Amino acid sequence: MSTAQRSRLDPAGWSLTTKLVAAVVGLFLVITAATSAFTVIALQNHLVNQIDQDVTSSLFRAGGPRGPGGGGGPIPGGGGESLLLVLRDGDVVRNQVEHGREIGELSAAQIAALQDAGIGSTPTTVEVEGLGEYRVASALGNAGNTVISGLPMSGISRIVDATIGLVVGTAIAGLALVALGGQWIIRRNLAPLSRVAHTATQVSQLKLDSGAVALAQRVPAADTDARTEVGQVGLALNNMLDNVEGALRARHESETQVRQFVADASHELRTPLASIRGYAELSRREREPVPASVTHALTRVESEAVRMQGLVEDLLLLARLDAGRPLDREPVDLSLLAMDAVSDAHAAAPGHHWELDLPDEPVEVTGDQARLHQVVANLLANARTHTPEGTRIVTSLRQEDGWVRLAVRDDGPGVPEELQENVFERFTRGDEARNRANGSTGLGLSIVDAVAKSHRGSVDLDSRPGRTTFTVSLPTPPA
Repeated sequence: MSTAQRSRLDPAGWSLTTKLVAAVVGLFLVITAATSAFTVIALQNHLVNQIDQDVTSSLFRAGGPRGPGGGGGPIPGGGGESLLLVLRDGDVVRNQVEHGREIGELSAAQIAALQDAGIGSTPTTVEVEGLGEYRVASALGNAGNTVISGLPMSGISRIVDATIGLVVGTAIAGLALVALGGQWIIRRNLAPLSRVAHTATQVSQLKLDSGAVALAQRVPAADTDARTEVGQVGLALNNMLDNVEGALRARHESETQVRQFVADASHELRTPLASIRGYAELSRREREPVPASVTHALTRVESEAVRMQGLVEDLLLLARLDAGRPLDREPVDLSLLAMDAVSDAHAAAPGHHWELDLPDEPVEVTGDQARLHQVVANLLANARTHTPEGTRIVTSLRQEDGWVRLAVRDDGPGVPEELQENVFERFTRGDEARNRANGSTGLGLSIVDAVAKSHRGSVDLDSRPGRTTFTVSLPTPPA
C-alpha cells in the first residue's frame, strides 16, 4: 500500500464532514446489526418453542401420556411433514414418515440413529440422515410403548433465512439512505463553518508585513450567532480581525511617521553636509601656510562629510522607495550596465579577479537605469569589501522562464550562517563592533532588495565557505 493510500485511510486526515458521516454510518451499522441479530434470534426461539409445542401435542395424539393406548391414534402432522416411531420392548410397533401427502417409513439406520440419540421428553434437535434436522421428543404411552414424534426444522430454517435476507436488504437500503441523507444534513449544517474557513483563508493570503492593510474580510453576520458553536467561532474570528486591523493600522502609522522623519532629516542634512564638504575643500586649497595638523583635520572632515553624505543619500533613497515613489520605466541594457559596473569595480580593487559571464545577445529589462546600476555596483562593492585580495568574483547574466537573472558569485569566505537570514535588513553588518573602517554603512544590500522589489523582482542569497552567490531576478519586458 502506497503512502498516499495509507494517508487516505488514516482517520486523522479526514475532513470533519467525512468523520461525522463515518460516525453516523458506523453507529447505524452497530445498532442495525444488534437489532437484527436480536430479532432473528428471538424469531428463531419463538418458532422453536412453537414447534416444540406441536411436537408435544403430536406425542399426545400418537398415544403418549393420557393418549389412546396402543399408539393407534391419528398420524401427527395433519398432511404436513412429520415422523412417528412407536417401540415396544425394542420392537417397532409403528414406523411412519409423512412428506406432504406421501407416507413412508424410516429405515433401519434412521431408527437406530433415533434410538441412540438419547431422546427424552424435552424436544431436542436431531440430524436424521436423508431427512434433515428434526425436532423430536419421546414419551411412554399408557400401554408401555415408547413413542418418538418429530417435526422437521426446515420450515424454521426457511423463515429464518427469509428474515435474514429481509433484514440484510433493509439494512443496506437504510445504510445508503443514512449515508446520503447524513452527508447532506451534515454538509448543510457545516456550511457556516466552511464560510468561516473561507474568510480565514482569504485573510491568510493577504500581504500584511508592510504598507497600509485593509482587512475588509469578515464573517457574515448570519454566521456569528453566539448561541451556536459555529457562530461563536465566527464571532471570535471577527473580533480577532478587528484587533489585528487596529494593530496593523497603528503599525502603518508608526512606519509612515518614521519614514517621513528619515526622509525629512535626510533631505535637511544634504545642504549642511554639502557646505561642510565645500568649506573643507576650500580650506585645503588656501595658499597661506597651514599647519600639518590642521590640513590633516580638514582632510578628515572632508572624508567624513563625503561618507555621511553617501549615508544620507542612501537613507533618502530607501525612504522614497518605501513611500512608493515611482521609478523610471525605460529599456535598460543590463549587459552594458554590468560591463560598466565591473570595469569600475576593477579600477577600485585591482587586487581581485573580476570576470564577466554574459550571453552573446544583449539582455534588456524595463526599469530605472540609475537604480539598477546602483544594484550591480552595491553587489560588487559588497563582494569587494568582504573578501580578501585575490578573490575571484564573477558577474553573470541569464534569461530564462520569463526572468532575467543577474548573479554576482565569489569564492570568498562566505556570509556567516547566523547573518544570512537578516542580510538584507538595514544596518546589517558582518562585524559586531559595527566598524566603519571599511566604508560599509550596512545599507547597500537593503537598497538592492528595495530596488529589486520596486521592479517587481527579488534578490536571493546562497552562501557557504568558498562560494557565495547573490542573484537578482527581474521580470523580462513584454514582447
